[in-house]
Amino acid sequence: MTIRYTYGGEGALGFERFGKAHSRAFLLALHRAMLRIRRLEEEIERRYRQDQMKTPVHLVIGQEATAVGSCAALRTSDLAYCSHRTHGVYLAKGGDLTRMLCELHCRANGCAASRGGSMHLIDKDAGMAGTSAIVGGAVPIAAGAALASQLKGEDRVVIVFLGDATTEEGVTSETLNFAALKQLPLVFFCENNFYSVQSPLSTRQPPRDIHRWAAAHHVPSVVVDGMNVLAVFEATRAAVERARSGGGPQFIEAPVYRLRAHGGAGDDSQTGYRDPAERDAWETVCPLRLFGDYLDARGLIDSQSVAVMEEAIAAEISSAFDFALSSPDPTQEDLYRHVYAD
Repeated sequence: MTIRYTYGGEGALGFERFGKAHSRAFLLALHRAMLRIRRLEEEIERRYRQDQMKTPVHLVIGQEATAVGSCAALRTSDLAYCSHRTHGVYLAKGGDLTRMLCELHCRANGCAASRGGSMHLIDKDAGMAGTSAIVGGAVPIAAGAALASQLKGEDRVVIVFLGDATTEEGVTSETLNFAALKQLPLVFFCENNFYSVQSPLSTRQPPRDIHRWAAAHHVPSVVVDGMNVLAVFEATRAAVERARSGGGPQFIEAPVYRLRAHGGAGDDSQTGYRDPAERDAWETVCPLRLFGDYLDARGLIDSQSVAVMEEAIAAEISSAFDFALSSPDPTQEDLYRHVYAD
């Protein structure tokens, strides 16, 4: 096997361009948010084979910077939509952790009332508007929400997260065209992790830059280092400001790398669709490691402050799991709630 995809960012040096413009509190909040997502998913992964979570899961380990950096540029009133890899965006947007775990355990008090599982998380109070397991399913819905906000004169931006495979769906081209035509307050955020399930990008698309493909639809497009949380934040902030001020849609491509399997727990590189050496190489530039090294080099973080973060996060996660496991199952009487028929 050969390594197909390599990291093209600047590593720790890439933070110097943006870091000094932000307060220590803001930088530490970004680090904590990424660490919280990582630790939660590691615990989901550890417990997954106990078969208490009755839902497929798609982990975002390795992709925390895209979720945290982009959502940090949003207001609570802004709406976020995404596809099946939901955990990072849900938590970064402010989604309720306890209700998320209740949903993963298919309990009645889950965030989707046990009707959606991991791939259909929602928290309207946080602006987490919805997710779809259908590849590309959330894209036109997000455009509809952006159109509604525009028609109502609301001060609201909509962001939709999609993967590289979603750009292969016809509805994505149609939505880009419609968003450009109507100048919608919509940000397309493409987390390009190079693989759709176990099919590499090179076997699915001709050689091209996805952001340039998007630009052909007359949507301003940029590419940003998806492993650099500050670069992601700055790119998203610029796109959101443009959309909020009436400048129309923008497309952001962020090359990232999922360090776990497409679905479930563990790494599936040994099945042969990607070289384990490729995954190992990306592990060295994981967003937590890069940003942590930068913060340490600037004297903004130390082992004690990290230990405090870790302790608080571990306690929160443990409490949320305990609550979920002790929560009630749906009842037969609940089966027909939210079902409508003529």
